[in-house]
Amino acid sequence: MGTPLFNVNLAGANAHLMEQLRQWFCAYETLLSIDEVDVGTAPKDLVYQEDKLQLYHYQQGDSPSARIPTLLVYALVNRPYMLDLQPDRSLVRNLLAHGIDLYLIDWGYPTRADAYLTLEDYVCGYIDNCVDAIREQTGSPAVNIIGICQGGTLSVMYAALFPEKVNTLTTIVTPVDFSTDDALLFRWAKDFNVDAVVDAYGVVPADFLNTGFMMLRPFGRIEKYLNFLTIADDREKVLNFLRMEKWIFDSPDQAGECYRQFVKDLYQQNKLIQDKLRVGEQRVVLKNITMPVLNIYGTKDHIVPAAAVTPLTDHVGSTDTSLYAFESGHIGVFVSSKAQKELAPAIAAWLQERS
Repeated sequence: MGTPLFNVNLAGANAHLMEQLRQWFCAYETLLSIDEVDVGTAPKDLVYQEDKLQLYHYQQGDSPSARIPTLLVYALVNRPYMLDLQPDRSLVRNLLAHGIDLYLIDWGYPTRADAYLTLEDYVCGYIDNCVDAIREQTGSPAVNIIGICQGGTLSVMYAALFPEKVNTLTTIVTPVDFSTDDALLFRWAKDFNVDAVVDAYGVVPADFLNTGFMMLRPFGRIEKYLNFLTIADDREKVLNFLRMEKWIFDSPDQAGECYRQFVKDLYQQNKLIQDKLRVGEQRVVLKNITMPVLNIYGTKDHIVPAAAVTPLTDHVGSTDTSLYAFESGHIGVFVSSKAQKELAPAIAAWLQERS
């Protein structure tokens, strides 16, 4: 009798199939048992509102030990509850526990009525109005600002234009030098016809942007969903997975004119680091940033690489600058267990020393 063309271990194949079916059944049962995915649960109060924007003040059991309040400025392209995704992985709760008096801007969800908002509206309008609201509420002449990703870029602009209102500036995974080709997003953006997109949509759809972000690492996303089956019988791990998925797909649309300016003036013409950017009638000069600066980047960040982040400290006018390399990707800076143990306390200590 000849050697068979295919030597298939039917028993092993059947066992593998049965295990997959068991995992799918567990996943189905676990998902059915979850009514709501809770995110952003740290208690907070609404203290200021303008158009879609809401400014929140986080509650503290004890009086904050830092005298100067701190404002969190998140990116426009995602929701800020990433900073308080779940109680044990929360930059917000960690800073509160270390005595920081904390405020947060929630940009809301732009509609077609917001299509013509510009960088000037966001930086010199919304952010400045929030800073003034905090100054009035607390009596502090200046605030600490922590800017994250695109929100950090907006914060850099604000600190350069209104340095007298900023006590310290902390930037986390914040692009300022857009000349790099170290990340796929930066290479794509240089040849992106942003005029065609904005002229067609007015308000750029979140799904359009999400598709682009997912294409940066398509196989990583497939692997993530396949690995989901291995945690399907653990309800807490499934909840953690769903919180992240909720954040990824809960993205706001983008005000078209601000998006157009951000892509053309920054990604394509790299005006910020060259002191050529104009926000309204004002030129953004980085040497005007004379307050202490803490600049944090992720060494494994595939969205905002180190080359886009690190030049900031060389271009500002401050004599008190710190560059912090954190071994993490773009999201791990906020939600990893290492970030909770190491990075958040380091930020709080740096702020306390200067507050």
